[in-house]
Amino acid sequence: MAIQRMDNVGIVVEDLDAAVAFFVELGLELEGRAEVQGPVADQCTGLDGVHCEIAMVRTPDGHSRLELARYLSPAATRTEPRDQPHNILGTHRVMFAVDDIEDTVARLRPHGAELLGEIARFEDSYLLCYVRGPEGVIVGLAEQLG
Repeated sequence: MAIQRMDNVGIVVEDLDAAVAFFVELGLELEGRAEVQGPVADQCTGLDGVHCEIAMVRTPDGHSRLELARYLSPAATRTEPRDQPHNILGTHRVMFAVDDIEDTVARLRPHGAELLGEIARFEDSYLLCYVRGPEGVIVGLAEQLG
């Protein structure tokens, strides 16, 4: 048996519309929205009474997707602090290749993005940065040089 592909990364959010707007501004495309509930959702998650709204966004090349979910029930829980540093155990970040890192950061700022540090140059290869996106998720950006 072998893995066929990574299908998607899931992110739970409070404000689904704001999260969709953030990732669409980044350049992902909205694939669709739906509501999920019922026995299969309960069995999969190990929760009772699951009812959530989801939005699937994909990269323009169609190879990567994020599933954004807003739980109507049971209520989503939050781990604190929301602005955890980059070196916590668990989910590290989601990284995207972009054409123009400075323009991307400028476009994401009105959607709540904050730089964790600054835009850094790795040799003559990349410009790199991390921004905090919806629900405190760290989003990495990489612009290949030359």
